[in-house]
Amino acid sequence: MKCPYCTSNLSKVVDKRSVDSRGEIRRRRECLKCGKRYTTYEALAEVEILVIKKDGRRQPFIRAKMEVGLIKALEKRPGIDKVSLILDRIESRIRSKGLQEVSSAQLGRWMLAELKRLDPIAYLRFVSVYRTFSDPKDFSKELETL
Repeated sequence: MKCPYCTSNLSKVVDKRSVDSRGEIRRRRECLKCGKRYTTYEALAEVEILVIKKDGRRQPFIRAKMEVGLIKALEKRPGIDKVSLILDRIESRIRSKGLQEVSSAQLGRWMLAELKRLDPIAYLRFVSVYRTFSDPKDFSKELETL
């Protein structure tokens, strides 16, 4: 760690604290060359997750895209306050499995499973778009699975 005052690499840690709200470690350091103190923050580097689209393209995992779909499915439904929790569970599942790539189809299946448990109406809304229903009979077939 370089001192911001004299750019020396020699320092010692005077104090160390966890910043719970951000999952970081705050370190108070003292430069051994000039004697000035400064603060550094250490955080775990997130591994970038790529989403493999149907056509084979790879795009960065963007949580907000999934959030939009869930919000549309849960619009004016009682479970809309659970969107963040659902996204946390899906992202946690990806990270706990150590995946660096996940297919968009798999993400869709996980979202469907979460919605099926939470709200059957939201599930039907989401599945109708996800599977591109073109006939009202598609709804009745899906209702039979519920």
